[in-house]
Amino acid sequence: MTHLPYVMAAYAVFVLVLGSDAIGSWLRLRWARRLAARRQQRQQARAAAGSAPPVASELTR
Repeated sequence: MTHLPYVMAAYAVFVLVLGSDAIGSWLRLRWARRLAARRQQRQQARAAAGSAPPVASELTR
């Protein structure tokens, strides 16, 4: 049974790689959601500013 430590090490590496991949995917998803929320806020602010009546400037006669 001299191969048992190698098999255990291989499984440990597999679990570490799987865990790091899951954490990386979670972080990418979190970042994408944050960017999408910011983009939506900008679009809503732009739409609200566009629907407001134009403000008369002081230079208008």
